[in-house]
Amino acid sequence: MSQTRKIVINTCFGGFNLSGEALEAYADRKGIPSVDVMHWEIPRDDYDLVAVVEAFGGNMGRGTQLKVVEIPADVRWQVEEYDGSEHIAEVHRTWF
Repeated sequence: MSQTRKIVINTCFGGFNLSGEALEAYADRKGIPSVDVMHWEIPRDDYDLVAVVEAFGGNMGRGTQLKVVEIPADVRWQVEEYDGSEHIAEVHRTWF
């Protein structure tokens, strides 16, 4: 059986964000004050972030609709976005 990795992305135009309630839940899971959590610094494959999004659902307010995406665990990945709407892309080499 192949292993997978869960990653959180924003699927609508606007940008990745957490609601106040979800941010509090994430901070509680980490055991830190919520004022110390900067949502843009949270790794998208963070286990606690995935758990919060799965528990709260993806609607985090205006301009943010989060989704948990599963990819093969051995894929080197990155989040790519256009006007805040994101997708997961496999990392590949590029030369200029």
